[in-house]
Amino acid sequence: MNINQQHSRLDTAFSRFLAQRSTLNKSQQESFQAIIAELSFQQSQGHSCIRINNTEQQLIQASGLLTDDPALSPLILEQNRLYLQRYWFYEHRLAQQIKKLLNQSFPQNSFDSLLSRYFVDLIDETDWQKQATKKALSHAFTIITGGPGTGKTSTVVKILALLQELAEKEGRFLHIALATPTGKAATRLQQSIGLSKNTLPCSELIKQQIPETVATLHRLLGAQPPSPYFNHNANNPLPYDLIVVDEASMVDLALMSKLVDALKPDSRLILLGDKDQLASVESGAVLADLTTALPEYTVELKKSYRFKGEIKALADAVNNQSVEQAWEILDNADPNISLLNVDLIDYAAEQYSDYLLQIKNHVDFKTIFTTFSQFQLLCSNRQGDNGVVSINKKVEEKLVQQNKIQISGHWYIGRPVMIAQNNSAIQLYNGDIGICLFDKESAKLAVFFLRPDGSIKKVLPSRVPEHETVFAMTIHKSQGSEFDECVCVLADKINPVLSKELIYTAITRAKTRLKIVSSYLVFSQTLQQSVVRTGGLLEKLR
Repeated sequence: MNINQQHSRLDTAFSRFLAQRSTLNKSQQESFQAIIAELSFQQSQGHSCIRINNTEQQLIQASGLLTDDPALSPLILEQNRLYLQRYWFYEHRLAQQIKKLLNQSFPQNSFDSLLSRYFVDLIDETDWQKQATKKALSHAFTIITGGPGTGKTSTVVKILALLQELAEKEGRFLHIALATPTGKAATRLQQSIGLSKNTLPCSELIKQQIPETVATLHRLLGAQPPSPYFNHNANNPLPYDLIVVDEASMVDLALMSKLVDALKPDSRLILLGDKDQLASVESGAVLADLTTALPEYTVELKKSYRFKGEIKALADAVNNQSVEQAWEILDNADPNISLLNVDLIDYAAEQYSDYLLQIKNHVDFKTIFTTFSQFQLLCSNRQGDNGVVSINKKVEEKLVQQNKIQISGHWYIGRPVMIAQNNSAIQLYNGDIGICLFDKESAKLAVFFLRPDGSIKKVLPSRVPEHETVFAMTIHKSQGSEFDECVCVLADKINPVLSKELIYTAITRAKTRLKIVSSYLVFSQTLQQSVVRTGGLLEKLR
């Protein structure tokens, strides 16, 4: 194995650091460094381990860096999988804790009569929502997966109501927490829960026992920045009887391991998500691995109630890697879904005009934020001519030319920003979006954020954590969001970031209208690439 040119200086320095602490001679150290640099690099690409051949395994075993006690070993070799100790621990611990959850079950005969009140019997059609509900009532661990509009939220609300009805018969109510990986996803879930509760066929008392407040996972667990630790863990478990996690495909191996580790004994866990979406930015493809390894604890909702027409047809074609079918849908010039056939920057500036006009007319912030959130540019990559950095700059320049914004410094009225780093001290988290406005109370600029509970948070520009302008965002960052219209901009040439999961995720962010900027060559090559992550969670659970 040779040192890869993609390896960063950190990968190389880390491999040299371990080699110097090994018992290998100089000629062996060179090969050892190549293995460790590759492990470090692949870790940064989302893999929790790498697979190595027999010769490489012998070299690792001879390094003196493996011990019988995993807690004291910087490297872990498990079959042909090589891990850094921390990521082996996350994977091992997650598998252990999930298996504990699987051992808990609940008798089914106690709730069959209740189901008829919540679900109408379908003729010649499987009611997947009812199947998911039965599964969740019977088991401590359940995965409910499905594409947009399949009713994941409305299903889980029925599950919560039924569980509370069952608990009421025993003279108590369950303590329930709702969580998501990002603030944007939390806002969406909170709104959906509130709407779904109103339609439940149960008493007001039961409805009151279904929480509407949604926390980010970092906030739920009690982040302790800048350390990777949380207040809640195996020694200080969360107090909840049930935790529901939405957008679970975005949860990486480390965070999922820490969440499951922090569950109290006898608690339940329900994961909601779309298994076909992009995996987490950090290591692991946890939701995909769990659904594959545990089909008896997974229900896929297959009927879409909201997501229909050509957008759904395109999403299905992309998922099936049917290049010609997908391109034909885009090439038909449907008013709601097509290739973008006008200048991208002009089109974006036109779409963003409405919220900027509302700012000039002193409309309230919630209305401004809602209008801004109706449209979004989504880019496959950060860098390059079609990347986020370049397009954000070009959109700003166009809006200045059109006299829709005035830029005199880093901050200006109308600037939309996305938080790029969690900051629990001021309760702003990675993915939160705000807009810079003139604050009448202080007679200064302030950045306004809409919180999941509907309240407004104002922050001085100087106090905003690490952030970036967000006329355009990466498709990765858009997970957990929905927009009336999206323009998906692919890179001008194929690269490792592009995959069918990436395009599927972009397509499913759009509620009514979608435009795509891409050549046929890049589009077809992208659909032929699929994200495959190396890890051992699947084998451990099986």
